[in-house]
Amino acid sequence: MENKKLNCLSNLPEPPYYVVVFASKLATENTGYAQAAQRMMELAVKQEGFLGVDSVREGNAGITVSYWKDESSILNWKKQQEHMLAQKAGRSQWYDEYSLHVAKVERSYNFKRDI
Repeated sequence: MENKKLNCLSNLPEPPYYVVVFASKLATENTGYAQAAQRMMELAVKQEGFLGVDSVREGNAGITVSYWKDESSILNWKKQQEHMLAQKAGRSQWYDEYSLHVAKVERSYNFKRDI
């Protein structure tokens, strides 16, 4: 069983900002998915308005939360050419199902234990 935490953000700006919550279930046959996911991270980091990401996957189930400055940044990412191709491949071959939710963060709290 694979548990993988990509990033844990503690340096987000003060709200408001936006989150995109992407929950997915990978298809059993998902050749090329890992490479495409890595490429999407490389591109997202360069995208105007991108603030960061938290992601975890266990087996075929995963949740990725990306953080964005504003809604226009999210819409621009959605329309990014390579991302559009990955979305199409996701629907046709990589995912059995997914859900996506966009929300405005108005309050945010965090905790970090001093070690």
